[in-house]
Amino acid sequence: MLEPLPCRLRSAAIACLVAPLLLACQTQAHRPEPAAAEPFSLRVLHINDHHSRVAPDNGGSLRLDGEPTDVSFGGFPQLVSAFAEFERGADNLLKLHAGDAITGDLYFTLFHGEADADLMNQVCFDAFAVGNHEFDAGDAGLKRFLDYLSKRTWDCRSPSLGANVEPEVGVSPLARFDADDYLLPHVVLERGGRRIGIVGIDVAVKTKASSNPDAGTRFLDEAATAQTQIDVLRAQGVDIIVLLTHVGYRADLELARRLSGVDAIVGGDSHTLLGEQFGRYGLSPEGPYPTRLANADGDTVCVVQAWQYTWVLGVLDLRFDEAGRVLSCEGTPVLLVGDDYRRHGEALAGAARERVLRAVQSSEVLRTFEPDPHAERVLDVYRNQIRTFTGEQLADVPQRLCLRRVPGSHDRSRDGAPGCAESTDAQGGDAQALAAEAFLAQAQRFGGADLAIQNGGGVRNGMAEGAFTVGDAYLSLPYKNTLVRLQMTGAEIRRVLEEAVDYFIRDLSANSGAYPYAAGLRWNVDLARSRDEGRLSGIEFWNGEAWEPLDESRTYRVVANNFIAAGRDGYASMARIEESRREDTFLDYAQALVDYARQEKVLRRPEPGRRSTQRFRDLDGRVYGPPG
Repeated sequence: MLEPLPCRLRSAAIACLVAPLLLACQTQAHRPEPAAAEPFSLRVLHINDHHSRVAPDNGGSLRLDGEPTDVSFGGFPQLVSAFAEFERGADNLLKLHAGDAITGDLYFTLFHGEADADLMNQVCFDAFAVGNHEFDAGDAGLKRFLDYLSKRTWDCRSPSLGANVEPEVGVSPLARFDADDYLLPHVVLERGGRRIGIVGIDVAVKTKASSNPDAGTRFLDEAATAQTQIDVLRAQGVDIIVLLTHVGYRADLELARRLSGVDAIVGGDSHTLLGEQFGRYGLSPEGPYPTRLANADGDTVCVVQAWQYTWVLGVLDLRFDEAGRVLSCEGTPVLLVGDDYRRHGEALAGAARERVLRAVQSSEVLRTFEPDPHAERVLDVYRNQIRTFTGEQLADVPQRLCLRRVPGSHDRSRDGAPGCAESTDAQGGDAQALAAEAFLAQAQRFGGADLAIQNGGGVRNGMAEGAFTVGDAYLSLPYKNTLVRLQMTGAEIRRVLEEAVDYFIRDLSANSGAYPYAAGLRWNVDLARSRDEGRLSGIEFWNGEAWEPLDESRTYRVVANNFIAAGRDGYASMARIEESRREDTFLDYAQALVDYARQEKVLRRPEPGRRSTQRFRDLDGRVYGPPG
């Protein structure tokens, strides 16, 4: 049940004054020694970062029966069945979503969160923490999504949490009357006679810099806010505390060590695959599931994350003593796979298929579930509309255009399809490079441009070999961005590229989407240098006939998406370009790719010599691309 709270306090000091029986206020929330009692068991089922990818994803690849095998992953109908399976036999259960539910797929582009909400309500999450991408369409866009999420309140309520998010009261649509109109700092749930506090934390700097919250919406320090909320809950007698975070795995580990009174952290944002068992299937997990650490009190805290999209369901089993200390945490991350096994584009059959089936059936971490019929019907309502819109073929892709945000070894979001590592290690993503080429070509429709700059994270999907459709274009470029033309000097271009690389290097996993791509421009990058020394060198401009050094005194016409043109993702100097040198073309950036593909008929990997990054030296001194 959802326990009503008399007031939703954001200050531990205030909480100490009004807490029942004037409980002592402690910033270091030490617990009493436990009395002998039966341990309390709690199962937590969780997902994160589904990014509107509500249908099964056909782009999965695993090593099965000793060979690379293509297979579909996830989809909400299978996920709903998985939740139901792991709910059975659990006396005390929580179902949690750690943020970034929306944006990233046509299901958001066309339905603005309604499809996500309808399918999330088939699970009926006990709590949902907002992530940075929940703000991509501003506070109003998040309000619209949360309204969809709450429209089935008679049988499902999913509280939305954001303790460190403070919308401007009376101005933000999220806070017409009170800061907690839509976003609660925490919620207290009762399971098996025990009270469990769940605190929602969003990534602060990244949301403000790389999404589109309203100007008056504040994002507070994650650790300080989390400790305040833990202290509030402890003062109310709540002794089991779960943080539901959207700050990334590495930041979660740091929170776990710094905070007092936290028992478990269920996270998102970094799309981290945990579970060392996955290594045998050709995947690259970043740590154990769960990851066990000691908090500031020296007590066990368990950290988990469930990769991305609807591919993995995290199943975390916790046991607590009478005082709320963690006695044990065990669990299994379950990768949901279809039964559509393929190799070299052909469906597996006969003995080969049987061997693969046995490999999946014997696995601890791979499962195939019969899709939930009701969720399938809900999905079909939206899927049929998308098929009508997206079916038109625009071009042919003779060789997969791989997704990769950053060259070298630091990018954990690289495309796992066969051959993609070789394609993208040296010069980054094929899909990002092609998008920049498309924007430059389509700039001719509004008077032309000399070069295009695009952030790596603005391209969200690779382009599969075969037919390229309208739907594929919007899947690759899912945001509601437009193309902006800027008049920039060569010095300003150099400065903004250095800014983008510097923003990326501050947090190699969380800020990888800032890494720059360009058409008509190329450079070398050395991450071992400081920003003052200049990490970019050899910047050259394509003049239509040959490469020439970038002239810092010359003015160039630069086309970019309106997101980075507003200074987001670290591109601060673009925001300082005055209005007289700025023109929004109002051309949808995905539509620019549609028109480019329709015109070209064949989409090929850009030639190496025309890639933006020519040589890349990583922090470990490894050089990718031609040495120099």
